This record gives sequence, C-alpha cells and structure tokens, in this order.
Amino acid sequence: MKYQIYMLALILMSSTCRLKAQGYKKDEQKLKEDVHYVIDQIETNYVYRSDKNVDLNCLRTSYTEAAKDVNSIQTEISLYENLLNEFYDSHIHLNTNTQSSYRLNAPIYISLKNGKFYISEVWTSQIKSININLIGAKIISLNGETIESLIESFPSSCNDKNNPNVKEWIANKVIAGKYDEPRVLSLLTPKAKKIKFDLDTVEIRNSDSLLSSYSIDGIGVIRINNSLGNNDLIEEFDEALYKLLNTNGLIIDLRNTISGGNTYVAKGILSRFVKQSTPYQIHSYNEQHGNGPLIPRKWFEYVNPRGKYYSNPIVILVGRWTASMGEGLAIAFDSINTATVVGTEMQKLAGAVNNFDFKNRDYSFQLSTERLFHVNGMPREKYIPEHIIRQSNRGDDEFMKKAFLLLSN
Repeated sequence: MKYQIYMLALILMSSTCRLKAQGYKKDEQKLKEDVHYVIDQIETNYVYRSDKNVDLNCLRTSYTEAAKDVNSIQTEISLYENLLNEFYDSHIHLNTNTQSSYRLNAPIYISLKNGKFYISEVWTSQIKSININLIGAKIISLNGETIESLIESFPSSCNDKNNPNVKEWIANKVIAGKYDEPRVLSLLTPKAKKIKFDLDTVEIRNSDSLLSSYSIDGIGVIRINNSLGNNDLIEEFDEALYKLLNTNGLIIDLRNTISGGNTYVAKGILSRFVKQSTPYQIHSYNEQHGNGPLIPRKWFEYVNPRGKYYSNPIVILVGRWTASMGEGLAIAFDSINTATVVGTEMQKLAGAVNNFDFKNRDYSFQLSTERLFHVNGMPREKYIPEHIIRQSNRGDDEFMKKAFLLLSN
C-alpha cells in the first residue's frame, strides 16, 4: 500500500510524540525483531539504499548488539533513530521523538570547505532579529567541542565518516542539536573576531495565517507560511491570486516550507499557472508483490489547468528551508517553464516517502520509496536554482531584491 507523501511529519513536534519513561518494560527479543524488520524494509523499499553505501550486515550486527543496552523509552527511541541516521538522509526518520532526540534542522546551515566548517546560509526570512553577522563564520566549537570530534562521536557506526557528504550531514545534525542540550557556538568571523553565539536565543517568526500577500510597484508577492500540508491553503491562494491578477509580475516565496506538504495542495497551486495538461515531474520506483521480481516503473505526472490563468512573469524564491513538497513545487514551476527560480540550494530531501509501522512498537517510521525528477530527468535533490543567491552580511533581503530586479526588467 503506497501513500505518496511529500512532507516532514509535523507530528514530530506534537506533545503526543514526547514519550515518557515511566513503567518501561523491556523485551529484548522484540527490540531485536524490530531492528531486523526496519533493516528488511530498508533493503526492500528504500530507493536510495544503493546510493548510500551502508553495509546492511554491519547494521544487523551493530544494532542487534545495541538492543542489549536499551533500558528506557529514551534509549529505545535512540536505537531506531540512530539506525535510520546511518543513511544520512533527513527524509527518513521516526514519527516520534524524545527530549534526547536530535532536532531535524537549525536556523543556520554549515558547509564543509577545505576540511573546515563555515556558516553558509542563515534562515533570514524567518529569524525575527539577529545582530551578529554569521555568514562566512568558521565554526570553532559547539558547547566546547570541535565539530570534528562531534562527528567522530556521532552515534553511527556503519557509514563512512570520511565521506564529505556524510560529514556535512552529521555536522548539520549536531548543530541542530538535541532538544535537551544547549547549542552554544564558538565562531571566528571573516574579520578574525572570536565570538560566542547561542542558537537557542534565535527567535523564529511564526504566522497564524496560511499565507501572506501584498503588492509593491505593480509586483505581487505571495508568501507561503509553512502550510503546504493544509488543504485550506488552495482556497486562500486562489483568493490572494485573484487580487493580484492584474499585477505585472508575481513572486511566490517558498523559503518557509520546512515541514513539507502534500501533492493535492501543490497541484492546486500549480494548476493556476498552466494553460493545458502539462507534465511537471517524473516518478520512479521498483514494484514488487510478494516474493515476485522487482519491476521498475517510471512515469510522468501531469497538472491540469484550473481557474483563471496567470500569464505574467513569475519568480519563485527558495532556500535551505524549502523542504520536500516545497522543493517539489519549486522544481515543478521550473519544469512547466512558467517561472524563474531564485535562491540557494534547498533542503535536498530525496524522493517521496511512505510510512511503515513497526511490528512491536506503537509508533512508525518513514522511508523514501520513490525517486522524483525534474521533467528534464534531473533528480529533485540535485536541483540548483537558475539564479543562485550567495548570502552576505548586508542585512537586506537579497532574495527578494533579486526577484524584484528580474521582474522589473
């Protein structure tokens, strides 16, 4: 049974997911059974398994042994979290967490350059205020420990921590930090000034509305407020677009779509910008029934016109916090050739995910079960915007400034 979901599960942060330790009863045999079950599902259903070069036999040995040390709900959850983290893929994870779990992301992104880690992007569109210039700062330590030592001690044992992709993924995971631990960074700024920066002092701007819209000098702006998983967004988008139909250009801001969404909402938006049935992405996966052979399947998905067509130029804004369905929507606009995409690399969440229930747990996990592509054949996770923004320390909204410049011309 396949559920084509393109989202980071919002329930990760719900109160029902914060499991408590009272009355924990350990059944080691069932813990081991579920370890093998997860690995079996990865082997059969995780479409990026062969790309990751992780030894499944190593996983079976390591995590069967680790099950012996489980003595609480926290250590149980950590067992399965660590197992999934071996694949350095933020799109696969449990749908539950504890206070000792790692967060999914941070309001900064760090990149590996010449063996050192630097802050390359900051979530400026969502941070209320920040008085320190962070772009280009070198990471000296986190809570007094070097990033290199934190990577070495990160609880994965079967992936290659010398692989630059693994290193950068783990580095951003430890920067995101655990819920119950501080995140105090020691930084060396581009001007060679040493500073301390507490990530937990950063205030993220939240919005009660599904979107925001306005116009300036004949240019319309629609900003999606992390709501691509809310079906009511379609009607609100229609209403906003109706008010902006006579603008000379339109900016759709997807920089705050970190929680992903669903294809129903994405196609509802996309359908306002096509004149006829148009392919907007390619799906690929291996189908199997029972013990039968794996049969590769690949097809184009189409979007059909709905409502009054918006005919003027469009710019899509994206960033590191454009995730999953946000990424899919941005690439879909590029695929139907109606918009220019401006921004940084996105979250790079690969594929479409399905949920899987454990045999002996009352929570579940998700795996990427389909590969997704731009209509030109490029994998979604490798897409780079046409107009790249290299964030600087100027303080203005460089993304929006570039969008207005393109539309004015």
